[in-house]
Amino acid sequence: MIVRLQNAGKRYRLDWIFRGLEYTFDSPGRYAVLGPNGSGKSTLLKVLSGHLSPSKGRILFEKNGKTLEPDDVYHSVSYAAPYIELIEEFTLEEALKFHARLKPMLPGITPVRLYELLSLPRARAKEIRFFSSGMKQRVKLALAICCDTPILLLDEPATNLDVQGVQWYKNLIAEFAADRLVIIASNDPHDAEFCPVHLNILDFK
Repeated sequence: MIVRLQNAGKRYRLDWIFRGLEYTFDSPGRYAVLGPNGSGKSTLLKVLSGHLSPSKGRILFEKNGKTLEPDDVYHSVSYAAPYIELIEEFTLEEALKFHARLKPMLPGITPVRLYELLSLPRARAKEIRFFSSGMKQRVKLALAICCDTPILLLDEPATNLDVQGVQWYKNLIAEFAADRLVIIASNDPHDAEFCPVHLNILDFK
């Protein structure tokens, strides 16, 4: 899977969030997009996910040498971010089943296996709205990382996680994302220390 940005830029009114971005993300690969809060990392990930269109330039998604149509990009991307909400009226069991109907999970990832990975043994019948912020973040990350998609986008993945939670998320990446295109946005380089390529969003202002 390849994602190409060609002279890409995004602005809101007269304010350029980023511009002149020429870059190719290739899989398998791990990339970190770094920068302070408010610098445009989340906007770039929204463009990379297909949720936003560039204001200038273009973005191309190529799979097996063929350019994907915009409507097909959704099926190739898993995305977790603090601003993407879970359906809080669902129990954990209902949330996992609902998600699995939207996108297939990786081979071997059954609901039972997901419960094991989440390490939330007493939460199966609990509604998401009663989860702590850290528990919700675990669910978001597990659903994204365990989806069978070639592109994995994670925005501030360590949000609301304690030290054990951060290590848990890094273990999931190591186990389930080895052959995928992984792009992580964070203001803390330690969240993406396993990414050999680091991009600073401030270089594209």
